[in-house]
Amino acid sequence: MPPLTTPPRPLDVPAHFPELAPLARTTIRLHPRPGSPTAADSSLGGPLRWPAHEPWPTCPEHDAPTHLGHAPDEVRHRRRILAAAHSRPRTEGTDFLTPEERVVVNRASEPRIIPQPGPIPLLPITQLYARDIPEAVAFPAPPGTDLLQLLWCPFDHEGPMGTTPRTELRWRTAADIRTPLGTPPQPSVIGKDRYLPEPCVLHPEPVTEYPAPHELPEPLADRVEDWAEAHGVVYQYDLAVAPGCKVGGHAPWSYIDPFPMACPECGAPMQPLLTIDGYECDGGTRSWWPGEGTESARPTHLNIGRDHALQLYVCTTSYDHPHQQYIQ
Repeated sequence: MPPLTTPPRPLDVPAHFPELAPLARTTIRLHPRPGSPTAADSSLGGPLRWPAHEPWPTCPEHDAPTHLGHAPDEVRHRRRILAAAHSRPRTEGTDFLTPEERVVVNRASEPRIIPQPGPIPLLPITQLYARDIPEAVAFPAPPGTDLLQLLWCPFDHEGPMGTTPRTELRWRTAADIRTPLGTPPQPSVIGKDRYLPEPCVLHPEPVTEYPAPHELPEPLADRVEDWAEAHGVVYQYDLAVAPGCKVGGHAPWSYIDPFPMACPECGAPMQPLLTIDGYECDGGTRSWWPGEGTESARPTHLNIGRDHALQLYVCTTSYDHPHQQYIQ
């Protein structure tokens, strides 16, 4: 697959507003696309390089013998059926699905009580090797580590902005994992089918971002937004913050106003680490589309909240301090 490249921004922001130039940040758009990653690859939804001696994490809040939810294998089977149905030709009067397919799709779509032996194992969500992060951005991990891993519980957990999966982060040194785990434990049930990612390979690309208008002084934000609108674009969606899965960059403030994010451990400011999004672009951000067909609009099959993204933030003074997560 050729490299995925973000088109140039439709307007040169710092050329017209020099005061925004010092506020620019480089983010790494991850461009996940369906594939067959291995534990040796950076991926979204792929297997993790995990030490065999280290217990696989589980969710302490979900240790009942049964849960209401979906079987992961059935969810993936349903996705394959629907993808095949969308791709085959149809004639007027024919059904979208065969009767046999509809039975499978309906069963996988409706939550039911499913046994789960022991606590729910967390799902692997993202794995990033430092070697795959372009040099334009420092690898977001403690010194001496070169592997970042994100896992989550595939059930709703109450958060500061609504329900989200509960996340865990691991920073590792890949060379220290001499005996990797084989097949990790898999949950027999997940609470939300939209919390189950499709395995995707990543195509990291550095791009420049600017603060969302909510973070600018109001007079400046008004001038920038009026200037962009006069040229037929929207500053927030076309010039400021890139959509989709990414590393670092600016916070994508949208439906709420910015607020100070302080580390719960030490009170220091928090900075964006990862954004996990189901969509490469949405209707308001088409200028960021990297160019290939729209069948990759939702490559991960994830959906957080009401078509939002999940952002993870880390302390600016210590990676040992608890991370924070929000949806926007």
